[in-house]
Amino acid sequence: MNGWILAATVELGGGGAAALWGVATGPPARRLTAQNLTTSVVCPALLLLAQGYARPAYVDLALLLALLGPVGTLVFARLLSGEQVSGPNVRGATWTAAGLDAAVVVAVCAAVGPGRSMVKLLLIGTLLIGGNIIASRALAGGFRGVGGG
Repeated sequence: MNGWILAATVELGGGGAAALWGVATGPPARRLTAQNLTTSVVCPALLLLAQGYARPAYVDLALLLALLGPVGTLVFARLLSGEQVSGPNVRGATWTAAGLDAAVVVAVCAAVGPGRSMVKLLLIGTLLIGGNIIASRALAGGFRGVGGG
C-alpha cells in the first residue's frame, strides 16, 4: 500500500461514511445534498486510486462522474421541487469539499507532470468544483434574480 491508496482510503472512509449517513437519514433536502457531496468524495478518490494503482482508466471514470454527478443532482432537485421546501445550509461543507477536491487535483497534477494527463486532471477539477458549487447553491435556495421554472 502506497501513500496514494492510503489517502484514497482515508477520504472514502471519512467522507463516504458522512455521505452514507446523510443519504440514509433525514428529509429529502438533506438526502439530496448528501448525494451531491458524494460526488466530491468519490471523484477525488478515483483520482488518487488511479495514481496509486497506475490505472489511467480510473481518471476517465472520475471525468465522467465529475460531469454527470452535479447534473444528476440538479435533475433530482427539479423532480423533488414540490416536496423540498428549502435545502439545508451547506456552505461550509461545500467549500470544504471544494478545497479537498482542489488539493487532490493539484497533488495528482504535480505527480503526473505536464502533458495531456494534466490537462484532463485540470478539466476534472474545474468540472467537479464548479459543478458541485452550482448544484449546492441551487439546493440551498437557488440564485438571486432567477425565477423558478
